[in-house]
Amino acid sequence: MLIGHQPKDFLLSVEGLTVSFDGFKAVNDLSLYVDENEIRVIIGPNGAGKTTVLDLICGKTKATSGSIQFRGQELTKMKENEIVKAGVGRKFQTPSIYDDLTVFENLEISYPKGRSVFGALTFKRDATVRDRVEEVAELIFLKDRLDMPAELLSHGQKQWLEIGMLLIQDPDLLMLDEPVAGMSVSERVKTAELLNRIIKDRSVLVIEHDMKFVEDIAHKVTVLHQGKILSEGSMDTVQKDPRVIEVYLGH
Repeated sequence: MLIGHQPKDFLLSVEGLTVSFDGFKAVNDLSLYVDENEIRVIIGPNGAGKTTVLDLICGKTKATSGSIQFRGQELTKMKENEIVKAGVGRKFQTPSIYDDLTVFENLEISYPKGRSVFGALTFKRDATVRDRVEEVAELIFLKDRLDMPAELLSHGQKQWLEIGMLLIQDPDLLMLDEPVAGMSVSERVKTAELLNRIIKDRSVLVIEHDMKFVEDIAHKVTVLHQGKILSEGSMDTVQKDPRVIEVYLGH
């Protein structure tokens, strides 16, 4: 436990988290604390348990033991849709957008009112929805692409659109799995700018391999190895840690 901090002080408190698959501990007694308005980046070699941690937080995978507290709510006891409603948004590695819809329609369909069956049936495209869509589109650099079919966007723009589809739901915690994989250099720079902008109202938890991008965004870096935390701290601290150099950065 961290001295001087109670779990309730944090946006997210993960304590003693373990998940076993047929006796193999993919995540092993992990404790992790994320502050409000923080960009936390999780790095580590393949098979370190990074994606599994996100799966556990969003409820896709159930923990064998341990606790995940989000704004004081115990997520391990909740279903995936309840976790989303509580304010946790998750983007997977491959963009899941609606190619045949426009950018506007992709954002509109993600607007919270339209999520339930009843909400979708009674959903009206009113000024509030339009304003919110335009506001998010500007944030994700797609304001001038609102009428474009999503399939015509570049790879990076598709990633931004999916981030926008999560942002329009206004989550308090946004989790991104390798958001800049396959992006051009200029798109990576703009994605860093985007993440640094959106944390005024939320925290972001990112898994990433691109060290230059990590340097541009991370407030704090957590290095995982074999399901455990190997090192944690600023990018500078972590890069100088001999254990991290040995198992990860040295490769």
